[in-house]
Amino acid sequence: MTPPDHDPPPAVPKDTKDAPGHAPARPKDVPAAGPRVRGRLRALPLAVALVLLAATLLAGLVVGAAGLPVSGILEALADRIPFVHVDSGFSVVDENVLFQLRVPRVLMAALVGGMLSMAGAGYQGVFRNPLADPYLLGAAAGAGVGATLVIVLVPGDPGYGVPLAAFAGAILGVAMAYALGSAAGRGNRAATLVLAGVAVSSFLSAVQTFVQQVKAEELQRIYSWILGGVGSADWHQLALVAPYSLVSTVVLLAHGRLLDVLSVGDEEAASLGLSAARVRLTVLLAASLATASAVAVSGLIGFVGIVVPHAVRRLAGGSYRVVLPLSLLGGAAFLELADLVARTVIAPGELPLGVVTAFVGGPFFVAVLRASRRQVET
Repeated sequence: MTPPDHDPPPAVPKDTKDAPGHAPARPKDVPAAGPRVRGRLRALPLAVALVLLAATLLAGLVVGAAGLPVSGILEALADRIPFVHVDSGFSVVDENVLFQLRVPRVLMAALVGGMLSMAGAGYQGVFRNPLADPYLLGAAAGAGVGATLVIVLVPGDPGYGVPLAAFAGAILGVAMAYALGSAAGRGNRAATLVLAGVAVSSFLSAVQTFVQQVKAEELQRIYSWILGGVGSADWHQLALVAPYSLVSTVVLLAHGRLLDVLSVGDEEAASLGLSAARVRLTVLLAASLATASAVAVSGLIGFVGIVVPHAVRRLAGGSYRVVLPLSLLGGAAFLELADLVARTVIAPGELPLGVVTAFVGGPFFVAVLRASRRQVET
């Protein structure tokens, strides 16, 4: 037999753990160093998301009791662009309907949907759980307490006290959960935070229920806020929450790559020079700020933060550099569509927006649970 051109490599002892100069064999289920989820936002999914959002925004401007033509709406919008003059033919009443009622409403629905969806994606990245949602750490319960207190204690509120109190309550609820989770120990930090969020949410819900029973005559107003909606949106509310939403968006989008690195595990992330604890805290703060901004002006609208990020992950890939921006756009379009349904199903009445999203999100949540169960069994 002809000898080989080079000597074969030396045999590696079976017990590589004790063999000098050899790294221990890596089990098959442990990822190699570096992020295992790779991807970048491609032009086609981004274009589809933008077109879908534009279509739902336009539909939101068209649908309503006052029949405004599409051409007139587009001309009136173009007339508001600097150095552009277009005569839409709208009367003063039509202009007020468009710019004082419909435009703030569709912008608010887009902002709330985008914030909740992107915050949900951020929470899912931190906790590595596709079922995590923006209300996990007590933001919803805290906002409920704040809004309920203003409704009960300030009967002459002009309409801006409830959003401010809900925003403060949401931030307080998350802060309480984080403080409790940090004080509980340093074991499984993610699980500890989740349990702390459950405890804080239960306590704040009990406080809210107590206040409701003391002032039972205000139950209708309280439940109207809890079920959520953007029908009362105006330019002042948009200006109130826009800065917080902008900061949250910038921070979360900037951490997409870091969340991809975290997905391989804390030890792998540390080997790449990344502080997992710092990234988690930053993302949690930004996602909580986005959630607080949304619930402050819309009430408690559920399932948006679960449905949209999970759908994006299925359709466009699991990289958070893709999931976060598409969740922002997809969440805005999803809530616009839900608001259209809420306005038209029982017209001239209107369904609470939270009811519409629950009709969609409930079955979707069950489907996700069944899919997760099948993955575990296989």
